[in-house]
Amino acid sequence: MPVIAMTREIGSLGSDVAAGLANRLGLKIIHSEIVVSNIAERLGVQESALLRYVDGSASILERWLINRKKLSRYTSEEILGLAQQGNVLIRGWGAATLLRDMPQVISVRVCAPMGFRVQVMMERLGVRDADAVREEIERYDAAHLRTMRASFDVEREDALLYHIVLNTERLSVDSCVKAVCQLAEGPEFKDQATARSVLANKLLEAKINSTLIEHIDLATAPTGISVSAANGMVTLAGMTSSGGLRVRAEKLAQAIAGVSHIENRIVSIPSRGRTLGADFGNAVPAQNSRCPRKSGDFGVAVRPRVGVSATNVVLHDFRRQRTEVPAST
Repeated sequence: MPVIAMTREIGSLGSDVAAGLANRLGLKIIHSEIVVSNIAERLGVQESALLRYVDGSASILERWLINRKKLSRYTSEEILGLAQQGNVLIRGWGAATLLRDMPQVISVRVCAPMGFRVQVMMERLGVRDADAVREEIERYDAAHLRTMRASFDVEREDALLYHIVLNTERLSVDSCVKAVCQLAEGPEFKDQATARSVLANKLLEAKINSTLIEHIDLATAPTGISVSAANGMVTLAGMTSSGGLRVRAEKLAQAIAGVSHIENRIVSIPSRGRTLGADFGNAVPAQNSRCPRKSGDFGVAVRPRVGVSATNVVLHDFRRQRTEVPAST
């Protein structure tokens, strides 16, 4: 189940390299139109508007309509779902960054010097104004990179993301195809069982993240909610000022197909300056004790004795329990 994540510069013959690889390895090319359909529908925008946003040419209104956090979550889920199918070559959409922790996925970058790219585009467009083509390429590169950096935390120039970087000014398209095919024959890319397991875990994490961002106001969890999954075992971690977020997040995650067990490490801490009664109205006062009664819920404390602030009590309880529960990875 070969999976290739490819980044290409406009005018670098990256499309030709992708077509050659698809033909040699029997891969389906995942281009923008395939990826954009489901994402645009979930965002509630037109496909053309989303494509312009990714290319960096969207209008002010279109940029305002697109929620960057949701775009990032939905894209992750879509790319991981496509990768899990196997036998695919995914072009763009931050796939190289998203899949970089999966050693069985081959990450490829196709690039070329600006002069070469200008010449290619002039031939394909049938124009003779090299300066105008250069300006258009530079504008496209800058706008596209801004969008990738803002929405997907992608730095295209980072060679460390890739297994192989191909300069099509120095290598022919056929030589580039042969180099990637030879790389794909390596034993590290043949472990299909591990690849499927890792992709399944990452896809489950992405689905939970998408659900959380749709149904929970993450302003109540300033540091965010981290999600990790391993063979259906899911760990939720984070800190929140909302007493109900912890339970709600667990219920939402439990409803996702593939989740078998949840370890909830989300900690509820009252907002600064509020009393415990405001956040935990049903707490029972401790009787004849100098310390608050230990709660069954992680991070939830009862009303403290006179002279002890509510925030200090909960923070003390949180620090104590952190020594008992290993930190989430």
